[in-house]
Amino acid sequence: MSRIGKMPISIPAGVDVTINDNVVTVKGPKGTLTREFSSSMIIEKGDGVITVSRPNDLKVNKSLHGLTRTLIFNMVEGVTNGYAKTLEIEGVGYRAAKQGKNLVMNLGYSHQVIMPEIDGITIDVPQPNKIVINGIDKQAVGQFAAEVREKRPPEPYKGKGIRYAGERIIRKEGKAGKGKK
Repeated sequence: MSRIGKMPISIPAGVDVTINDNVVTVKGPKGTLTREFSSSMIIEKGDGVITVSRPNDLKVNKSLHGLTRTLIFNMVEGVTNGYAKTLEIEGVGYRAAKQGKNLVMNLGYSHQVIMPEIDGITIDVPQPNKIVINGIDKQAVGQFAAEVREKRPPEPYKGKGIRYAGERIIRKEGKAGKGKK
């Protein structure tokens, strides 16, 4: 049995969960999330908890069991606390700023890189070298953070670029560091 899948999900106060034909809607203080799950999963709401079970031990149902439980847990967590990803910009002259609803970044290109805010995502720039992406949908926050990082990924020689907060870049030696024979 899936160790993650069999764990019940507790519903915090102020969160309303509706289950209708494997379409789960979670309403909370930060917003509303709706997602449709596989019809083979059995999703039940009890007294303050949600349980996910599978009908049989087929491989496809085993793989969906833990996934379904985790996705529902992430929905509950998102409408309660929300999710945030922090990106750091490293490099001389590299910086970010917020202009209206757009994220404007100078990343060493001949032009500025402009990324508009999308629905459900808010961008905050507390410092010129720090970007904070907030939202209630964990997948959307992670995807948008990955798209921002993709504009200038960190390079291994000087470590310049956009990285996640706490990400360690494995550095390489340059040509001069090799030594003579």
